[in-house]
Amino acid sequence: MPDDLTLLEDRELMRRHVAGDGGAAFGELFRRHRDRMYAVAVRTTNHRELAADAVQEAFISAFRRAEAYRGDAAVTTWLHRIVVNACLDRLRREKTSVRRAGDLGELDLPDLHDHHASVEARLDVREALARLPEGQRMALVLVDMHGLSVAEAAAVLGVAEGTVKSRCSRGREALAAILRPAPAPGAGDPADGAEDAVGGDPVGGAGEPRRSP
Repeated sequence: MPDDLTLLEDRELMRRHVAGDGGAAFGELFRRHRDRMYAVAVRTTNHRELAADAVQEAFISAFRRAEAYRGDAAVTTWLHRIVVNACLDRLRREKTSVRRAGDLGELDLPDLHDHHASVEARLDVREALARLPEGQRMALVLVDMHGLSVAEAAAVLGVAEGTVKSRCSRGREALAAILRPAPAPGAGDPADGAEDAVGGDPVGGAGEPRRSP
């Protein structure tokens, strides 16, 4: 078997870690997936320090509970589940709001699925995302922003695949509504003028026409 850990698949790294290799294999897993997990955590919490703490907790938990990994899902799916749960636990423990839109402007997340054309567009999407209900936000983060399949996202969130599809659909609609440009100031309904011309009294008119006796 190759000695270079970078050549090994995730499952083999997990097997070596559980077998007791001194932590080198898990260190490679951490190096390989930490940025992606941090990006998930930031989008879940909308708070950089909270996200960093949650990721640290999640990887420590994964290190200690590696025997719980059964190999029936990808290692990344298993890690996503632990990170998401750590984030949600952190958020529930917070008594005050942790969503700080100002923090988002300093972020440059290492996420290959973030294809927005500009920094401004990315920030608009992230701020809009923070306004969605937790279930919809998590489904969109995992599926649309991190490229997980619906089945993988369902495994991470512990819900049915149909629930993930429904949350994604409702979340996309809500995002589109939030991001839709507001009408220009003073721009009225174009039908208003036509209504006045057709349904209103003619200028200088005497109201309703007389009925024949």
